Amino acid sequence: MIKPVYVKPDDEVTTVANIFSSRVVVKGKTWLPFSQIFTGLLMSYLALKRIPQRTLIQSLGIGAMAMPVVLGSEWGHNFAHATAAHCVGKPVDAIRIVWGMPILVYYDVNDQQVAPRQHIIRALGGPLFNMLLLPFALLAKRISKESSAMRDIANAATATNAFIVFGGLLPIPIIDGGAILKWSLVETGHSIPEADITVRKVNGMLGIGLVAATIETAKKKRWIWSVICAMFAVSALGVALGILKEQE
Repeated sequence: MIKPVYVKPDDEVTTVANIFSSRVVVKGKTWLPFSQIFTGLLMSYLALKRIPQRTLIQSLGIGAMAMPVVLGSEWGHNFAHATAAHCVGKPVDAIRIVWGMPILVYYDVNDQQVAPRQHIIRALGGPLFNMLLLPFALLAKRISKESSAMRDIANAATATNAFIVFGGLLPIPIIDGGAILKWSLVETGHSIPEADITVRKVNGMLGIGLVAATIETAKKKRWIWSVICAMFAVSALGVALGILKEQE
């Protein structure tokens, strides 16, 4: 996965827990929960924007309730990856907490001791978790009253899990879909370099499509979706041009 090196084998870290055989670690002050603060405030803003008649206290309360639902979906996503990795006998090397959120660490993303099918299963664990949550979020949205705090929380849960599932399965190496595509190609007989070339070509076409989606959503003033599409477009085109590399 194309990520900064979040932790190296010889880094000085503090182990705060263990998930199966994987250490959950923190390094310096980077564990501080800024993600929780930002998400809580964002959910409060969205709650007030949806129903302007709410007071600031009511909006902040809804934000405080929605925040663990949103971030919990991502925590569960990552722990599901760790569970899948444990089940295939190829555990995550470490789980580092960065700004209040877990980051999975694999020291060697092309580890030859991990079979292609095992790579695929490890990558599928997270999306499958969110797929299981999504129907419950949709049910909560359906049965909650339009003006209720529960509707805001259900909206947040639905959007978060749908985004993680569908966005996460895009064939970009930075996310799960890229790993699934790459190791599916390797399993069918391609070498790792050949699979990487195919992934780059796919990302070139995807990047062009995402640029078009960015422009279209911007025209409709759907700014959040426009920013999301732009971020994915930059990542996909970076992969296609060889600027972003999975591992040096």
